Amino acid sequence: MADLIPVVLALVAVVWLLGGGEWLRRRRPDWHWYLTGYPRTAARVVLTWRKVAQLNDLSVSYRPPRRVLGAVVVKGTALRSTPPRISFPCALPNGLSLLVRLRPGQTPAPFVEAAEALAHAWGVHSARVTSPRRGVVLITATAHDPLDDPRMPDDTDPSSLLSAVVGVLETGHAWVMDFRRVPHWLIVGATQSGKSTLLARLVAQLAPQPVALVGIDCKGGMELGLFGDRLSVLTTCRREAVAVLSALVTDMQERMHLCRRAGARSIWDLPEKSRPVPVVVIVDELAELYLTSGSKEDRAEAEQCSSYLLRLAQLGAALGVHLVVAGQRVGSDLGPGVTALRAQLTGRICHRVNDPGTAEMTLGDLHKDAVIVAQTIGTGQKGVAVTTDDTDGWVRGRSHLTTPDEARRIAAEHAGIAPRLPILTAALDGCEQG
Repeated sequence: MADLIPVVLALVAVVWLLGGGEWLRRRRPDWHWYLTGYPRTAARVVLTWRKVAQLNDLSVSYRPPRRVLGAVVVKGTALRSTPPRISFPCALPNGLSLLVRLRPGQTPAPFVEAAEALAHAWGVHSARVTSPRRGVVLITATAHDPLDDPRMPDDTDPSSLLSAVVGVLETGHAWVMDFRRVPHWLIVGATQSGKSTLLARLVAQLAPQPVALVGIDCKGGMELGLFGDRLSVLTTCRREAVAVLSALVTDMQERMHLCRRAGARSIWDLPEKSRPVPVVVIVDELAELYLTSGSKEDRAEAEQCSSYLLRLAQLGAALGVHLVVAGQRVGSDLGPGVTALRAQLTGRICHRVNDPGTAEMTLGDLHKDAVIVAQTIGTGQKGVAVTTDDTDGWVRGRSHLTTPDEARRIAAEHAGIAPRLPILTAALDGCEQG
């Protein structure tokens, strides 16, 4: 029996070389990684850690770098530097992770700066450095980019109320936009970056739910008009947007009075029968609401839009009014109210952008390292974005494609459940008649 073991191993090796490994990589990439990629990469991490730590200034020395020889002070590098201790790399479905126990005096900052060098040294797609607790650094290495061929996880649950599965995260989990948890969102992205695709996927996911969808598309309704049958209201110019936003503020005040009379702190504390319908306001291309030609009327409309959006963002979360604000770029030059509005939009999504300022405006006040990652998204990575995340602070994701034909079909299929808000319809009708 013992003599057959080498023969069996040889046969397995032959089958693997003849295409078995490639078949397994296509069918079950996680198994292929566990069998081949992980052992090789883990060994490389362990064997090269001392050298990699020294080359990237991650080692420490307890000997002073200065020596006094007579009256001469000699400065040099300590010959014996000690790298911090690491745990044995733990296997992940698409990579590995290891803990680094920092030496006295070390901080996580040098490890964050060395992340790119670690990825090159270990031959992986990327390396991410976080600090889960004091004195410890967690390095997570990703073997290959999971967003090159994103697949919906098998265990994805159907969306709950005000929750939308819009794509897949690089962690392998579903990318979920949950308005009950994060009430307002800011989405930025250049032309052909995937911003409109994400909005279409979001509306498609919310369409079957008992939610009022209000579209503000000042590009003549070119994008959100695909879902016109499902939208409760669609505005196609700034004048209409001002009227609808003003009506929303009035409706929000009525909701406030209703909660106060019932002794509730939010509409979710009210009985279901008396609870107002949730509203999601989707603004496509924010700049169209803020930029003016210089005329007095234009400036007044822009200031009104800014004021109304800010009020909805400040008070809407508890009252069931949620904002999704999208644009190609976001900057203080659009108007004095943009920065204040940005501060209220706690959910952030940044696709490929044309200028570093937009990435900084979107993610810089929350996660500085995410700004750098957002600027590395290439033109060929449509749908890829950096988004805020509760666990790691930020994570990359890729939205699922919703074609125009799918958008129209979904809108027509769920047109009958679109809530009709008389106050918004009356405001839009009055604007058109005026």
